[in-house]
Amino acid sequence: MKKIKLLVLVVASTGLISLTGCATKAENGALIGAGTGALLGQAIGGNTGATVIGAGVGAIAGAAIGDNEDRKDRARYRY
Repeated sequence: MKKIKLLVLVVASTGLISLTGCATKAENGALIGAGTGALLGQAIGGNTGATVIGAGVGAIAGAAIGDNEDRKDRARYRY
């Protein structure tokens, strides 16, 4: 039962996150990374500390990936 609730939470949060309209891919990446990291941190660690660490690591990784995509877009459309 607990796994079903977690699955429903993941699907619902992914749907809501995908509807957000951030200005850059870095912001979108940070938001999606924080949400995913928090869910994974909670699933793996099972406590608040793991959730917070997962959200932080996910936000940093997502922002870095999104920033890289933003740089590619700027270089592509520069010419």
